[in-house]
Amino acid sequence: MTDSACASRIDEVFSELEARYPNEKDFLQAVGEVIPSLIPVFERHPEFSKAGILERIVEPDRALQFRVSWMDDSGKVHVNRGYRINFNGAIGPYKGGLRFHPTVNVGILKFLAFEQVFKNSLTGLPIGGGKGGSDFDPRGRTDAEVMRFCQAFMSELYRHIGPDTDVPAGDIGVGGREVGYLFGMYRKLTNTHVGILTGRSLECGGSFIRPEATGYGAVYFADEMARAAGKSLEGTTCLVSGSGNVAQYTIEKLHDFGAVPVTMSDSSGWIHDPEGIDAEKLAWVKSLKNTRRGRISEFADEFSSATYHETDRTASSNPLWAVKGDCAFPSATQNEILGPDAQNLINTGCWLVSEGANMPTDPVGQSVFREHGVLYGPGKAANAGGVAVSALEMSQSSQRLSWTREEVDLQLQGIMSRIYTESAAAASEFGFGTDLLHGANIAGFMKVARAMLSQGIT
Repeated sequence: MTDSACASRIDEVFSELEARYPNEKDFLQAVGEVIPSLIPVFERHPEFSKAGILERIVEPDRALQFRVSWMDDSGKVHVNRGYRINFNGAIGPYKGGLRFHPTVNVGILKFLAFEQVFKNSLTGLPIGGGKGGSDFDPRGRTDAEVMRFCQAFMSELYRHIGPDTDVPAGDIGVGGREVGYLFGMYRKLTNTHVGILTGRSLECGGSFIRPEATGYGAVYFADEMARAAGKSLEGTTCLVSGSGNVAQYTIEKLHDFGAVPVTMSDSSGWIHDPEGIDAEKLAWVKSLKNTRRGRISEFADEFSSATYHETDRTASSNPLWAVKGDCAFPSATQNEILGPDAQNLINTGCWLVSEGANMPTDPVGQSVFREHGVLYGPGKAANAGGVAVSALEMSQSSQRLSWTREEVDLQLQGIMSRIYTESAAAASEFGFGTDLLHGANIAGFMKVARAMLSQGIT
């Protein structure tokens, strides 16, 4: 098949997908980000076209939806919707987080699960891609209410997961507290103690570095990009969005590289501290967010060097990304950097972007970064550290072992370095120069496509 014929067929498949799922914008955006990278791949590998790999890889293996009924502290009954998307299990058990957030729906979870397929492939570990969650909002709920919801959620989900079938983890709204409640219910329902959820506490068989892994990995990936370009993170001013797990540990690892993080955010607004968010301030944020579950606006009340800015949801850009900085680490949610935000980053001197969140930059923003030669680490590569350590936790669980913090961190560094190397090599091999977006898409796709091919039409 010629290059033009490949492009035509890929466009045709995408058009069919748009017609089939017109309301799933996030999912279509995720697919649209990947498939242009595959034109030279299909031109070189006609066996992929013959086996219908593209048509099959954009459809999930299965999508589950179920009712979650639970009772709040006042005795009122609530009903939420629960989901689990098994997108592709060609290279191993489905692996991907659970998200509890009011915005959760099938389209968002399909986007996340599709991304997860390639991200998990890039780690080099035997894990397929999946995602799940609920439109339940844990914010403002008591521990008892969250526990009852998690138990109700797991009372349905447990039928569909297993250590060799599907191994969920945490995501937005699902931290250590929620994972603990979910695991406790699974253990009770099945009378087993297996590594069915990753991100568990150390006492329950979890792994060192798992809470830190996504943030640490994004910084390790940024370091790889910088060093390959003859630059360094040391002394750089860094913009970080979010204030949850990923943002917290991105900032912690930036300290180790001698960088100065100056921003954080949550759904209400963002703070800018030109003096830097040092270890003492970060410890305060961890207490605020992980224990007291407060808002980032309180940071400016506590530290006079910082200013707080409320989010204007009608604005066409986010002024956090107009703060002067060298490097950006979007670590909040999808599509938080739009075209105007990307241009603002360019205008203020940003030369590196490493995505800690999933698909935080929209297509226009990606084009701006690539047009201006920004060192750009796409989420499926830069934030793969979290799922990489989840897979290491699975290995420890199956062997009844516990590796040291240093052992896990060393493996994480090696995995992030390998992801960078393989993404850069794939970009170069297929004619995309140093473009890591194309490179990560291709490197992640190739392993899955070959596995699918070897298994026949399934």
